[in-house]
Amino acid sequence: MNIQVFPSPIPNSNAVSLISMLDRDDYLTGLLNQVTATKTEGWLQELRQSAANWVRHSIIPTTREEEWRFTDLSSLRQIQFNFQPGEISNAEGTPLSLPEALKSRLVFVNGKFAPTLSAIANLPPGVKVSNLASLSADNREHLKQYLAQTEGAQEVFTALNTAGINDVAVVWVSKNVEVETPIHLQFVTVAEPSIFSLPRCLVVAEAGSSLILVEEYTTPSGLVGNFVENTTPEFVGFTNAVTEIWLGENAQVNHTRIQCEYLADFHIGKTAVTQARDSRYTCHAITLGAKLSRHNLEILQTGEQTQTTLNGLTIISGKQLSDTHSAIALNYPHGTSDQLHKCIVGDRAHAVFNGKVFVPKPAQLTNASQLNRNLLLSSKARVDTKPQLEITADNVKCAHGATVSQLEDDEIFYLQSRGIDENDARKLLINAFAAEVINQIPIPSLREILLNTVNNLKSLTNE
Repeated sequence: MNIQVFPSPIPNSNAVSLISMLDRDDYLTGLLNQVTATKTEGWLQELRQSAANWVRHSIIPTTREEEWRFTDLSSLRQIQFNFQPGEISNAEGTPLSLPEALKSRLVFVNGKFAPTLSAIANLPPGVKVSNLASLSADNREHLKQYLAQTEGAQEVFTALNTAGINDVAVVWVSKNVEVETPIHLQFVTVAEPSIFSLPRCLVVAEAGSSLILVEEYTTPSGLVGNFVENTTPEFVGFTNAVTEIWLGENAQVNHTRIQCEYLADFHIGKTAVTQARDSRYTCHAITLGAKLSRHNLEILQTGEQTQTTLNGLTIISGKQLSDTHSAIALNYPHGTSDQLHKCIVGDRAHAVFNGKVFVPKPAQLTNASQLNRNLLLSSKARVDTKPQLEITADNVKCAHGATVSQLEDDEIFYLQSRGIDENDARKLLINAFAAEVINQIPIPSLREILLNTVNNLKSLTNE
């Protein structure tokens, strides 16, 4: 597959750090020293070394930077995390796979591949689903032109992940191969003292291929894990994940990303997508867990007539903070993008959304829409939203907007007048708000699990 990478305005959120900081960041250096303690060989070690050099001249972002002004990472810096590479010996109690993907799943526990929990069988010829260490030398060599080659690779957390690569979840679909069975990548956090993990995914869909992908960050309790508060203070996890997805010409990827880690955990994730001509990418990003989470979603168009659909749903309560930053760079004509991101925020939780769509002059006849809808369930809940269009092309159809609302008293009263009690009425309205996103997921069992999860959110139905 040959993909031309066009210069793009994908933001580098670490640019200010490199200019403004003369002294090194000792905390970041400590993390870097841990992840680079083990070595690999050949081009992968060179890639890691290049990323490590970048990290050494970087700092962890602060609220003084525009891209991070609502997300304070000072609580992260107070914890000394431990990076523990190597094979796992015990992974009992990890959640079950989806019924549709019983024979098409890779499982990683605390960032380490778990072969006894993984199962790959009955996939069509031309499909490789494996961890990097299990690939042949020739197959590993083919990854060289894709791994860590997307725009924005110098962002500090992305570079830190690259510097510590020991293994990668790899999904490779050959030309014109259609994969009907969903492929499930499951990254399980098992509570250990201050565990630090660096999950990495690489997905390559060659020209004319198609696949359904589920990427899940979870706990041994599965989707209910986001309601489990760690009772031992030192059992706090930090997941720094990076996923790169490359779509060839006329390729199609339907991607569901779920984050439902422990309430005490930290999660920072990057999804970088490169779309060639006529390709179609759909993302359903569901965020439920973690004390502090951030998802950077970056789309780069490298050919005409691409279609991009981004559906997002954030459900948080307590004192959770969830930040979604997206950037869509439409560099060529006839591109289409449609983004809907919803937030349900209860208690004292804080949701952040910043969505950017770039339409430069060459991208004539682009059709782009972006909408952020927010439902606040408490007077103390907070949302900061900033949908953003940057357009220099003159023959386009683009729109963006944001709404912030609460449950309407008259709607609750109407349902009560039909014999539904107040608590059930609130649940019904919340479910309807969330279902618009959940119902777009193409896997029936996952839709049912998520809808049941929303229905059981007691913390969201009371002030």
